Order: sequence, then structure tokens, then C-alpha cells
Amino acid sequence: MRDDGITHVFFDVGGVLGTPGWCTADRAEAAKHFGYDPTEAEHRHDAVVGAWETGAMTMDEYLDHTVFAQPRDFTRDAFTAFMRSRSVANADTIALARSLAGTGRYHMVTLNNESEALNVYRIACFGLTDIFDAFLSSCWLGVSKPARRAYQLALALTQAPPARSVFIDDREENLEPARDAGLHTIHFTSASDLRTALGALGINF
Repeated sequence: MRDDGITHVFFDVGGVLGTPGWCTADRAEAAKHFGYDPTEAEHRHDAVVGAWETGAMTMDEYLDHTVFAQPRDFTRDAFTAFMRSRSVANADTIALARSLAGTGRYHMVTLNNESEALNVYRIACFGLTDIFDAFLSSCWLGVSKPARRAYQLALALTQAPPARSVFIDDREENLEPARDAGLHTIHFTSASDLRTALGALGINF
């Protein structure tokens, strides 16, 4: 571990290491694929997404409320398989993260908003367990970004000095409270731009 400079690197998952996984576009595509009206399902999603992503609701409870509140001509297993199919790894960013972890100079941590079932699936699907030291997800923290508490917990659980930490996210609204907490931030747009931004912080690999 370095004696100066950045010691902790926090990565968002959806939008950085892979596709968002279950965003508005994914839900709209699901409604089209399975042939149901998306309007009520989206309204029901909005009502419970906070509970779902902070661990207060299981996948089955979420599906019961949002999609299977009425009889369907498709199965829960088929729908869950479709949900999972929306998770696609960003190979370039994951390769970058793997190279960074391989230096042994940095604590590698994810900090993301996600339900437990999808989070566990995506960690395995993207092959993240041999890259990251810890997974600080909203479903286990009990709070989601951009709440300040999410960043406070991330720093406390890792004992990361804010001034020697960097947080990478594709959404500016999630970066603002990280900066307020004293972390360096990088607005993710591509793996190549991320490498350049990390280099500007003295992280070369």
C-alpha cells in the first residue's frame, strides 16, 4: 500500500462496471417483451423501489407488488431470467479495475445502489469477487446514494481517509455528496477516460 496519495478506490457498479441492470428502459422493455401495460407496473415500482434497494423487500415481494399483482400468462422464473439478462458487464472497465487491483496498492471497494438478489447475481456474473475487497451496496447498508449517510458508512466501514479516496460514478448527483464528504470524484464516461482521470490523481498502472 502506498505511503501517500490515493489508498482507496470506490467504484459504482451499474453504469460503470456494467449496465444499470433494471433501469427505466429495462422495465419498459420487459413490459413490451411480456406484453403488459407498463403504466401501473411503473407506478408500483416507484412506490417500493426504495425499500427494495435498501434491503427491506425481497425479490419475490417486489415482483408480487409490481408485476404479479394480477394473473400473468408468463412465469416468475421467465421474468426473473429476463431481469438478469439486462445485466451486461462493461469488459473494458472491469479489465481496468482488475489491473488496478493487481498492483496491490489500493483498497478496492464497490459502492452502489441495488437490490440484494440482483446485486449478488451481478457480482458473480461480472466476476467481481477477485477484484474487490468489499461490496458496500444499498441493500446491505440500508441506505442508498445520494444520501450522505451512504458515504459516511462507506468511509467508516473501510476506515478510508476521505482525502486519500476516490469515488467513481456515472451520475453527477451521486458525486456531489462524495465531494462534500472530502473524497476525490471521477464522473465516469468511458474506461479510457477513467484511466486518464485516475492518472491525474497519481494512480498509474
